[in-house]
Amino acid sequence: MHPALWISKTGLDAAQTDVSTVSNNLANASTVGFKKDRAIFEDLLYQNINQPGGRSSADTELPSGLMIGAGSKVVATQKAHTQGNLLTTDNALDMSIQGRGFFEILQPDGTIAYTRNGQFTLNDQGQIVTPGAGFLLQPEIAIPEDAQQITISQDGEVSASVRGQAEPQVLGQLNITDFVNPTGLQPIGQNLYVETAVSGAPLQGVPGLQGLGTLAQGTLETSNVNVTEELVNLIESQRLYEMNSKVITSVDQMLGQVIQQL
Repeated sequence: MHPALWISKTGLDAAQTDVSTVSNNLANASTVGFKKDRAIFEDLLYQNINQPGGRSSADTELPSGLMIGAGSKVVATQKAHTQGNLLTTDNALDMSIQGRGFFEILQPDGTIAYTRNGQFTLNDQGQIVTPGAGFLLQPEIAIPEDAQQITISQDGEVSASVRGQAEPQVLGQLNITDFVNPTGLQPIGQNLYVETAVSGAPLQGVPGLQGLGTLAQGTLETSNVNVTEELVNLIESQRLYEMNSKVITSVDQMLGQVIQQL
């Protein structure tokens, strides 16, 4: 196989992966708490024909080498955990984290997942759960049936005005969790992440303390996807795909001319 064909093939694969990453970002532009991805590219191994510094004669050395690259590949997709904009909803169970941190979610198998999506609701027992799958927010907090107004402070204290009581009743304390390397968290869908070996151990604490963010009731953190930026990235990826396709076409024409002439 002509080397340029293989090199262009790797470029097509890399560009296609990049387009898939950009399209996923655009598809989740309205997903609450979503963090955009970017594809990380690396060049492949080189064929070293002449090593730099090799002997060119008894008294001289090669000032530069002859090395032919083998193309490129996508080696990783990296989450950008930057703050999204805040959307005011006036829903008492909507919360956003301003700063670092994640909400803890208990999955049905007993493991803990993490999310930046602060859209919550109540189940039939008055517990705060995720709206889609009904997973429990941790620590578990139950809202009384006769609660008239729910208040969540910036430091995570949950209280409610109960019928017949003059003072609000404290129902519990919400904590949030941070990681040394949040980029190392593994997304599993449903706006959830799970811990990995490279994310570091979960660091749980009270909102607003030890570098953790604070809670804002009645707001949601929107996706940090910049649609204009992603459309520009999409155009770049499309042009990259077209250029690699053009190389394949050019090599095919060159080989066709050789065959006709021979």
